[in-house]
Amino acid sequence: MNHHEARHSSAGGEGSAEGDPTERPPTELVNPRTTDIDRLDTPDLLRRLNSEDHSVPEAVGGALPQLAHAVDLAVDALRAGGRVHYVGAGTSGRLAVLDAAELVPTYNVPPEWFVVHLAGGDSAVWSSVENAEDDAAAGADSVERTATGADIVIGLAASGKTPYVLGALEAAHGLGASTVLVSSNPNRARGPAVDVAVTVDTGAEPVTGSTRMKAGTAQKLVLTSFSTAVMVRLGRTYSNLMVSMVATNAKLRTRTVRILGEATGATWPECESALHEADGDLKTALVHMLGGVDVAGAAAALGRSDGHVREALRALGP
Repeated sequence: MNHHEARHSSAGGEGSAEGDPTERPPTELVNPRTTDIDRLDTPDLLRRLNSEDHSVPEAVGGALPQLAHAVDLAVDALRAGGRVHYVGAGTSGRLAVLDAAELVPTYNVPPEWFVVHLAGGDSAVWSSVENAEDDAAAGADSVERTATGADIVIGLAASGKTPYVLGALEAAHGLGASTVLVSSNPNRARGPAVDVAVTVDTGAEPVTGSTRMKAGTAQKLVLTSFSTAVMVRLGRTYSNLMVSMVATNAKLRTRTVRILGEATGATWPECESALHEADGDLKTALVHMLGGVDVAGAAAALGRSDGHVREALRALGP
């Protein structure tokens, strides 16, 4: 498939059928802090779950050096004409679908830049596809059919052991693509098919084995930070403003005018006029106003800088 390449999936977490079945990853251990949650009233139950959630951002923080490496690999791949592939089963795969889908409207990303391989196919977004996560060959086949050595393939598996994901990573490694494994299992050896291991040690889940909880939250944070950092590095923002978004409705068109005003200090009518002159292209209007050039000159400068506003302004000079 294009934007959401899919093959096979499982239920609300993802398992660890590969290897020793008696080996329990940290996410499968019993959490001693939540053994009484079925006896708590609702406010106390929610407070206990919230307390467990507090540990997740700190755990993600511990993996930032590895995540930075993954970001740099992805930026290099996209600049060289490659693509980013997400591979996951169950919760991991669904979070990957969400992250990739949001990049198109937010940053005007070409749909083919991010490819999602969801075990079980599109139907696995909504329901379980039994045994799909255990099919390493299906993961390998999905990647072999769509990836090249110019790409980066990111596997998402809370246990670090999901066969579908590992099969995809091994296939990607064989193609010469960069490979990343995002997991919550610090006991999992990286393996020769993984270039970068982003390990977020979230520990035992509040509900034993329910990796849609802390491990899933960690994966959401990792994916959002990863893709946002990639977009920033590629010039899809100016400062912290979404200058690449697609204004497809009245709310977003209003936001476009507001962003241009924030960036330039110009009045609302001035920004509306500049956007009209630039045929609604926010980046062109921005370089036109900040760079002191006409719209055609602004568009040409952006073309030379591959759409990077700061690079275009730098090339235009003071």
